[in-house]
Amino acid sequence: MPLQSRVTPLGELVAVPSRGLVYGNRGCLHDADGRIRRRFAGRRWIACRLAFRGRRRTPLLQPGRYTELFFLDEATAFAAGHRPCAECRREDYRRLQELWRELHPGEVDADTIDARLHAERLEGRRQRHHDARWSELPDGAFALLGGVPHVVCGRQVLAWTAGGYDRGTARPRGRARVITPPSLLAVLAAGWEGSVPFLHPSAALPRSTVAWRLDGGRADPRLVVKARPTSRGG
Repeated sequence: MPLQSRVTPLGELVAVPSRGLVYGNRGCLHDADGRIRRRFAGRRWIACRLAFRGRRRTPLLQPGRYTELFFLDEATAFAAGHRPCAECRREDYRRLQELWRELHPGEVDADTIDARLHAERLEGRRQRHHDARWSELPDGAFALLGGVPHVVCGRQVLAWTAGGYDRGTARPRGRARVITPPSLLAVLAAGWEGSVPFLHPSAALPRSTVAWRLDGGRADPRLVVKARPTSRGG
């Protein structure tokens, strides 16, 4: 039976067979029997590499240890409010700090970054959403369309599913209900490029007319990174 370890752009944990291309955690969320009991434990929500220094934890959901989470890609992790891990993605984390210093002077350590993200991603126990114009959203940003999370991909938006992207449609006009936290939107707009897959390969299938990079909408097939085998038990 699939574990309840996949994270949606809305930050929810769902049980599906596939694991995704990005790993992460937000503390210990499960009980001694491996059942999810809470949505998060603490403010440190991170997104990691699937493989790092040969580490492999089996079985998953061990009592008292952090809950292993999986994301379709990094755009999904950003939408859910997770930032790069400072250990397994050290260079990505340093790049985040550089961008963060420009966005929020004086907030460059992990605690202050996590505190701001926590305030931006949650309203009480529920995910906080934000208002912006569709035309202003950078590629990789998530917003709701018809109640369904969609990722911005050039002139299109693609519907998110646990197995990949589906139902591409023209980028709407007007106002958007944005899922991705504002600070991470700014990071995307600044030209973010990390070491983990940014968009799932399904974003480049024929239903999406072209894969777009963050640098002003120029087509580039490198935007989509091929899936790599999971080596953390997923």
